[in-house]
Amino acid sequence: MSRRSEYSRLCCLIDESLRPYTEQVMVSLSKETGKDLLISLSQVLRQIQVWTHEFDCDSDNDMVVKAPATSSICSGDSKPHSEDHDCLTKIVANLIFFLAVDSRYVQHLAGNILVVISEFVVAFGGNWNKFIDLLCVCLELAICSTLSSSMESPTTKAKYSDSDSSNFLVALKPKLRNSNWSSVAGIIRVLRNILKHLKQEFDDQLFEVYMKSISSCISNVPWDMFNELHVWDGEALRSSSWDVLLHPNVGQQESRIVFYGNLVQFFCSLVEQKDLVETTDGFFDRHPVIFEISILVPKLLAWCLDKDLSNLCISQYFRHKMLMLIIRLSFQIHLEGSILLSWLQLIHKYFQDLLLQPITQLESAEDDCLEGSPFLVNFSDVEINSRTSRHLQGQAVFLFLRCSFSLVSLRGRSDEQCSCANPNSCLTFDLNSDLECCSRKKGLLELYEWLQVHLPVDMFVGHELYLERCKSFSLSFLRLYMHEDDILFEVLLQLLCIPDCVERQVCQEKGAFQEVKDDILFHVSNLFNPIRLFHLFLAELLYDHQVLLDYLISKDMGASSAEYLLRCLRIVCNSWEVFVEFSVGGKVVNESACKKRKLLIDGSDFKGELPPASLKDDEVSLSLERECQGDHTYGRDCCRSGGLSFEKAKECLLSLKKSIESLHQKNLFPYNPEVLLRRLARFQELCVKSRKY
Repeated sequence: MSRRSEYSRLCCLIDESLRPYTEQVMVSLSKETGKDLLISLSQVLRQIQVWTHEFDCDSDNDMVVKAPATSSICSGDSKPHSEDHDCLTKIVANLIFFLAVDSRYVQHLAGNILVVISEFVVAFGGNWNKFIDLLCVCLELAICSTLSSSMESPTTKAKYSDSDSSNFLVALKPKLRNSNWSSVAGIIRVLRNILKHLKQEFDDQLFEVYMKSISSCISNVPWDMFNELHVWDGEALRSSSWDVLLHPNVGQQESRIVFYGNLVQFFCSLVEQKDLVETTDGFFDRHPVIFEISILVPKLLAWCLDKDLSNLCISQYFRHKMLMLIIRLSFQIHLEGSILLSWLQLIHKYFQDLLLQPITQLESAEDDCLEGSPFLVNFSDVEINSRTSRHLQGQAVFLFLRCSFSLVSLRGRSDEQCSCANPNSCLTFDLNSDLECCSRKKGLLELYEWLQVHLPVDMFVGHELYLERCKSFSLSFLRLYMHEDDILFEVLLQLLCIPDCVERQVCQEKGAFQEVKDDILFHVSNLFNPIRLFHLFLAELLYDHQVLLDYLISKDMGASSAEYLLRCLRIVCNSWEVFVEFSVGGKVVNESACKKRKLLIDGSDFKGELPPASLKDDEVSLSLERECQGDHTYGRDCCRSGGLSFEKAKECLLSLKKSIESLHQKNLFPYNPEVLLRRLARFQELCVKSRKY
C-alpha cells in the first residue's frame, strides 16, 4: 500500500472513531461518555501500533530499508505530499482537542496516540518535519490562548501563510477554545515522550529536525507575559499534593504548577549532556535551543521558586529540577564571566540555605533509604525534608563550586590590566583589596565566604591539626556525593580542574605554614587535594575493585568514571611518594556510609558474564600480605598507617587491572580499555619499584 493511502487510512480511523466526541463541547465528561471515549481511544492506539509493527515486519522480511531516506522523512515541502500533510493536520487538530478534557486518563491516552503517530510517521516517511512543526504550533497557540492573547502569533502566520495547509490554524482554533495550563502541559509531555523515542532510535537527522523545530517554538513563545502569572495562592497550595495537582480539573494556579513542572522537566531532557555531541561549530550554532533555555533560567527560577509556593514537596521538586537544569547547562554552554556571575547571584538568592547547611553531618542507616519508597508516606514533611535536603545541598554546592572555580580560572582581556592577572599576586587573599576588579577575585571571594561558614574557628591552630582537619573536611565533602551517582564523578572531575596555581604542595615547615595561612588558594588545594580525595574515595568503597568495575561498565557513568580514574592515576604516578605516604586513618572509614556494590555485571548495563570472582586474585592478595609481613624495609614500613592505606589502594587497583584484562580478552568489556590498562600498568611498575627499596 502506498504511503499516501496509509496516511489517508490513519486519518479515516481517527475521524470515524472520535468524531462523535470532537463534535461536542466537552468541558466535563459524564461517567458513561468518559468510559466510551476511553475505549475508543484505546482501540485507535492499538490499531496504529499494529499497522506500524506490520510495516516494520514487512520491511525486515523484504530486506528493504525500514523507511525512505532520512531526507525524504524530513521533507514535506513539495506539493505531492500536501495530501499527507492535510491528513496530519486533521489528525493533530482532533487529538489536541482531547488534551483539554477534564479526565487525566483521556489526556494520557490522547498524548500516547500522538507519540505513537510520531513512530508511524517515521516508519512510513515523508512528513516528519511537518508533524513536529504542527505540534510546536499547537504548543504556541495553546499558550497564547491560555494567556488570553491573540490566537495567532506573527511567526505562526508567517510559517503557514504560503503552505497548502494554511487551513490548519482555522481548524485548530475551535479545538483550543477550552485550552488551559493542563492541556499545555499535555502537549509538552507529548514532545518530551517523542524526544525519548528519538534518543532510542539514534537517528541524528531526525533529532536535528526535532531540535530545530523546538528551538523555533521556544523563541516564539511570549515568555514575558508569564511574569504576571507567578503569584500563587499560598494557602491553597499548602494543602495540595502532586496527585491533586496532576488532576486536570483543578484551579488555574494549581494547573500552572503542573505546566511549570512539565516545562522544566522537558528542558532538562533537551539539555541532557549525553544527548548532545559537541561539534566544531559549537552548541549555539547546532543547537540554539540550549541558548534559548539558558536565557530563560532567571525567569524559570522566579516562576518555579516563588516565595509564596509553600508546599514543601512541590518546592523541593522544583529546586531539584532547576539545579539539575543549570548543572546540565553548565556543561553545554561556554561559561563566560557574565553568565557565572549571574548564576552565582541566583544561587545565593534561591539556594543560600543549602550553601549554609553544614557539610559535616552524622551518617545513619536511615540516610540510605530508597528515594520514592512507599514507606516515606508515613513520614512528615519535616522528616522527608531532612532526607531530601542532603541531595539538594549536594547539587547546590557542586553548582556553586563549579561557578567559583570557573571564575578563578577565567583569563579574559578585562583581567589583563588587573594586578591579579599574575597568578602569584593572588596567592595571599587581602580582604582590603578591591575584590570586584576582576572575575578571578570574585571567584576567590565566593570561596572565601563559603569556607568561612564550614571551617572550624581553630582551623589554623598548629600545622599537624590543620592537616587532620583538612582530611576531615575532605571526607565529609566526599560523603555528600557518594550516593549521588548522577553527579558523583562530575564533582570529582570538577575538583581536578582547580587552577594550576592552586596545585602546590602542602608546606611542611611551621614557619612557612604561618606565612600562607591566609592564602585561600593554599587552603582550597589542601581541602580538595586530589590524592587525598582519591584515597578517601577508595576507602569509602571499602577498596572493593568490583564497585569500581561496575562504575566503569555503567551505561550512565562509564565515561566519567573512566576519565576520573585515568586522571587520578596520572596524578598518582607523578606524585608517587605523596600517594604512598598518605594515611586514610583508622577512624575514617564508616561501613554504614560506604558505597556498596549495586550494579550487576550481567544486568541491563552490560552484556556478558563476569569471570569467576577470584580471577586468581588470591595470589595478588597473598603477595601483598607477604610484602607487609616480610623482612624488606618497605614491607616493614607499609605496616605503618600510611603504608596500610597504600597497600589497600594498591590491592584494589591491581585487582581492577586483572578484571579489566580478563574481560577485555574475552571481548566482554563494553569499550576499548587499553588506555586505562596502560595507566594501570604504569601504576603497577611503580609498585614493583617501591618494593625494591
